[in-house]
Amino acid sequence: MISEKILDINNLCINYGKQASIVKNVSMSIKHKEIVGIVGESGSGKSTLLRSILGIPPIGSSISSGDIIFKDRNLLEYSKKEWREIRGNRIAMIFQDAGRSLTPILKIGDQFIETIRSHFNISKLDAHDKAVDMLRKMRLPDAERIMNSYPFELSGGMKQRVAIAMAMTMEPELLLADEPTSSLDVTIQAQVVREMMELRENFNTSIIIVTHNMGVASYMCDKIGVMRQGELVEWGIKDQVINSPRSEYTRSLLAAVPELGGYNIEEKERSNT
Repeated sequence: MISEKILDINNLCINYGKQASIVKNVSMSIKHKEIVGIVGESGSGKSTLLRSILGIPPIGSSISSGDIIFKDRNLLEYSKKEWREIRGNRIAMIFQDAGRSLTPILKIGDQFIETIRSHFNISKLDAHDKAVDMLRKMRLPDAERIMNSYPFELSGGMKQRVAIAMAMTMEPELLLADEPTSSLDVTIQAQVVREMMELRENFNTSIIIVTHNMGVASYMCDKIGVMRQGELVEWGIKDQVINSPRSEYTRSLLAAVPELGGYNIEEKERSNT
């Protein structure tokens, strides 16, 4: 029988050198097609946790204890060859300021088509059409022009959307997203969030999103975890965390947010229909 869970993190501890753990005994489970939001202040260990799931912890950090189980297999036991086969394909990641990951000397189209064909057995023409379609979904004006552009010819927000499009086109089983909408205006944020949610519906993708925006988390997530100083101080279904938080820190985060329930996103969605 296939486990309902796609990811199981057990008592994970991550250290920087000999310093105190930046991630302390974190445990959580993510089910198939589930969207989980991780919120918390800067330096709480959110991004370190996400990168460690993908096997690329920040320089100077290391996992000192715990397990990361992906579909009944411990990722910490993967070989380099196994990581090459799974990374970007079955597990994909949208990095914070993801546009910087684009190769500056290659046109967007060349990079996008090469990425698609490395994961799908399709023609160059079909890969081109697939790329253009996703760029249009990201609301990039004149997708064909974008394909023929170098990264330096695009704004920071446009490069971010290109990188998001490339990650989502891989149709991964698990998508990790580190502040994917932080550099985008509210209208584009709404479109990116909607496309991520459609990825879940169309391809059964599970998503873990790190965000400082509680409105985004409350709108799109099934579960929410709150991290503070490396610890998971709150974990539960969205309604419980939003309406009946157990942690005083969570209550203080919620009190600092002027509007909840994904109001801005919902308003933008209605305005676009």
